[in-house]
Amino acid sequence: MKRKLRFKTIFISDVHLGVPECKASQASHFIRNSSCEKLVLNGDIIDAWALKRDGKWTKDHTHFVRTVLRKMEKEGTEVIYLRGNHDDVLERFLPLSLDNLKITDEHIHQSPHGNYLVVHGDGFDHVTTNHKWMAELGAIGYNSLLKLNRIYNAYRSWRGKAPFSFAKWVKAKVKGAVSFVGKYEEQLQNLAHSKKCDGIICGHIHTPADKQVGDVHYLNSGDWVESMTAVVEHLDRSFEVINYEEWCRRAGRQPKGLLLDAESTDLDAEDALEDLEETEPKRQPESTGSSATVTVP
Repeated sequence: MKRKLRFKTIFISDVHLGVPECKASQASHFIRNSSCEKLVLNGDIIDAWALKRDGKWTKDHTHFVRTVLRKMEKEGTEVIYLRGNHDDVLERFLPLSLDNLKITDEHIHQSPHGNYLVVHGDGFDHVTTNHKWMAELGAIGYNSLLKLNRIYNAYRSWRGKAPFSFAKWVKAKVKGAVSFVGKYEEQLQNLAHSKKCDGIICGHIHTPADKQVGDVHYLNSGDWVESMTAVVEHLDRSFEVINYEEWCRRAGRQPKGLLLDAESTDLDAEDALEDLEETEPKRQPESTGSSATVTVP
């Protein structure tokens, strides 16, 4: 049975709208059919680097933005957008508050377990902060790898095999990448200490995680290019890293499109009905003296 899952807070990062391989359709499906008091978009939601080069903006990407705006308007969800490195164009506007939307660099999330620092995390990537040209070159290589991976996984799917991630394989094999992740987590632990926080929630490295790093609770929301994961705070205030497939199972919903295909533009019946409600003018009751009747077709 389909149901809308309820959370206290949702933390999502690295959607990379503008990259053809991003899973915007699945991310919209997840946000649309989850209720929360606060939605934290933790950086790299829009990939301005890709859009400046040869990026592609699809209907799915527009639908994701509309989904977030709909959460604010219809459900009163507080939305906090944290700047990432791929959407660093926002830097010139920070901080900015508009009704229940706030755009900033970092956010302190209060929890019964202590305060959690929420930050994208690119500030602790030496290449990103000090050699942007090299980071952009790396992004080009990563996007090329994704395109190749997509073709390869289409072939694997045709043969009935599970998908394979070149990027994850490279991270596991290259000692420098593994070492970088370890140092990255340690640096974020130190940042949490400096902010007097007991935990930290970040993104950036596209590696979902829920673990203790020293005495700091380290959470990484992953991404919506490969892992399709988010950090959720349940109503009992516990945290969990949840992936899209598990969320679909709990919500009783079919995955949106093919898990290997990021360009599914079909809206489901619920999407279509809600779009109709937004565009169809409200029918006013006809006045007949002291009473009013409404004819429903």
